[in-house]
Amino acid sequence: MRPILMKGHERPLTFLKYNRDGDLLFSCAKDHNPTVWYADNGERLGTYRGHNGAVWCCDVSRDSGRLITGSADQTAKLWDVQSGQQLFTFNFDSPARSVDFSVGDKLAVITTDPFMELTSAIHVKRIAKDPADQTGESLLVIKGPQGRINRAIWGPLNRTIISAGEDCIIRIWDSETGNLLRESDKESGHKKTVTSLAKSADGSHFLTGSLDKSAKIWDSRTLSLIKTYVTERPVNAVAMSPLLDHVVLGGGQDASAVTTTDHRAGKFEAKFYDKILQEEIGGVKGHFGPINALAFNPDGKSFSSGGEDGYVRLHHFDQDYFNIRI
Repeated sequence: MRPILMKGHERPLTFLKYNRDGDLLFSCAKDHNPTVWYADNGERLGTYRGHNGAVWCCDVSRDSGRLITGSADQTAKLWDVQSGQQLFTFNFDSPARSVDFSVGDKLAVITTDPFMELTSAIHVKRIAKDPADQTGESLLVIKGPQGRINRAIWGPLNRTIISAGEDCIIRIWDSETGNLLRESDKESGHKKTVTSLAKSADGSHFLTGSLDKSAKIWDSRTLSLIKTYVTERPVNAVAMSPLLDHVVLGGGQDASAVTTTDHRAGKFEAKFYDKILQEEIGGVKGHFGPINALAFNPDGKSFSSGGEDGYVRLHHFDQDYFNIRI
């Protein structure tokens, strides 16, 4: 399994996302330019130019026609995937941290950071079929959680929004009314900032990663805790295999501690866990800094990782991987 090294970003990676067909990989970084790559050979297809700040997050529509990005320049932008043209800009009063298209791509949820005296918020926007009809108004704005909301995604059938962030609590909101439906339990929940959140392929459960050196799987409807994976370093990124019962966790120390440790200490591995047995089954080394982003190809036969070192590493699994048994 020789990784393909994809160098196109000048700053640390923040997010990776495959399209539904699994032939394109979108990467976001702190260098203002979201990039799209061919997912099989790692060739760069193009960049989306227009943001003036770090790009934190992106999502691509089901038909791979539209891309939405959220940036520290206090905007979220809609793009035409093929041409790279900007279709619309949503303006906010604080940085846009997380973006996620609903099933059907008619809605998007965008979270904004706390800024000056503003609290963090979750915004639901309608996405028009024709870019000319697009407006910037929010259908719903949810405020409440303390600290930054690092990630918000749609729950089953778009009926709920699942959010998590700095206050360690995972919340499920009603996407129509904005009412809080469920909160994760303080005892069984994370003890430090939740950095990442990934949905399973069927949407029935989701995985969260946290600086408390653990990752947890939760039921999307009841918010009951299903599994916990314990590591020896803070978790910045999580991903779930759509094909096998595997969970991948990526992380590393804080940026301040990076220069004082040898990269061979193996702290920058993507670690694979057995989803059911919660045991570590392997690791993939390679990055020269903490792993900030992970994504599985929808076919489950490859995955990519993005690091603080500015590289995207694309790994195609060989046959041995599919024969792993504990």
